[in-house]
Amino acid sequence: MYAPASRQLFVFALCAGLFGTSLAQEKVLNLYSARHYQTDEALYAGFTRQTGIKIKRIEGKEEELLERIRNEGANSPADVLITVDAARLGDAHERGLFVPVKSKLLESRIPAHLRAEDWFAFSTRARVIIYAKDALKPAEVQNYADLADPKLRGKVCTRSGSHPYNLSLMASIIAHQGEAKAEEWARGVVANFARAPKGGDTDQIKAVATGECAVAISNTYYLARLMRSDKPEERKLMDNIAVVWPDQNAHGTHINVSGAGVLKHAPHKDAAIKFLEYLAGDEAQRHFADGNNEWPSVSSVKLSNPALDAMGKFKADTLPVGSLAMYRAKAQLIFDRVGYR
Repeated sequence: MYAPASRQLFVFALCAGLFGTSLAQEKVLNLYSARHYQTDEALYAGFTRQTGIKIKRIEGKEEELLERIRNEGANSPADVLITVDAARLGDAHERGLFVPVKSKLLESRIPAHLRAEDWFAFSTRARVIIYAKDALKPAEVQNYADLADPKLRGKVCTRSGSHPYNLSLMASIIAHQGEAKAEEWARGVVANFARAPKGGDTDQIKAVATGECAVAISNTYYLARLMRSDKPEERKLMDNIAVVWPDQNAHGTHINVSGAGVLKHAPHKDAAIKFLEYLAGDEAQRHFADGNNEWPSVSSVKLSNPALDAMGKFKADTLPVGSLAMYRAKAQLIFDRVGYR
C-alpha cells in the first residue's frame, strides 16, 4: 500500500530537514581549550573564515578538562583538546583520550620531534635562565647545571617543582643524563633556593629584576610579554636582567610546546583534522608567534615580533616531545625526594 501524496511529501520534508541538520552539524567544531590567551580569538576566527566551520569552545584548567572528557566517554561532544605543555598532552594520551591522525600535511609541516603518536605541537616556548646584571656574570649561568652550583647558594628563585613547566624540564634532564644525575642536580638547586618556591614565571622574572634573588628560569613568552607590555614600569624591569640560552654547547635549550589532538569520540572528526591542519598553516603559525610570543613549529614561517627578534637565535633541544611525558612521573618523584615543592 502506498502512502498518500501528502504523507510522502511530509516524510520527504522530514528526511530533508534531518539531513540538513546533519550538514549543519558538520560545520561545527567543539573545542576544549586549556589555552587562556585572549589573542587566540583571532586564531579561531581565522579558521572559521577559511572553512566556514564555527568553533564552539569550552575553556578550563587542564586537569578539569581531561577529567571531563574521561567522564563524558563516548557521549563527549569534544572534537579537539588544545593545551600547553607536553606533559599534559602526554597525560591525555595515557588516558586514551586521543585518536591517531593520518595527515600528509601535518607530517610534512610539523617536525618529527614536535609530534607524538596522536598529538601535534604547533608552537614552542624555550625555558631560559634569567639573571640580574648587577649580581652575576653571564659565564656563571650558561647551563642548567650551573643552577645547582654551590656558588649560587641563596640566589635561585623558582616556581613550584610540581608545575608542569618544571616537571618537563626535569624530564628532559632525566632523558639526557639519567635519574641519578638528575636527582643530584635537583638537590643542588634546592640547596641554592633564595626562598621557598612560589608564584608563576612572571613572578620569578620580577624577583630577579627587583633583587629578591639573582637568577631564575622562565618560559620565554613571559619575558616577551613584559618586553612588549604597555606598562612602562614592566618594560623598565627588563633593564635589570639578561637572558641566557642554556646548554648551547650540549643538547640545546629545553623547549616546551602548545599542542592539540583529535579526541577519540569526536563527533566531527573531519572538522577536527581540518582544524589541526589549519594550525600548521602559515597564518596560524604567525599568530602563535606574533599574537602570543611563541615560536612557530614550522621553521619556514617568517615572524614579525620585536621581542622574539631581540632574544636572538638559539640552539633548541630536539629531544622528542613524547619523551617529556614519559619521564614526568619520575621527575615528580625526584622533586618530592629532594624537597623541591
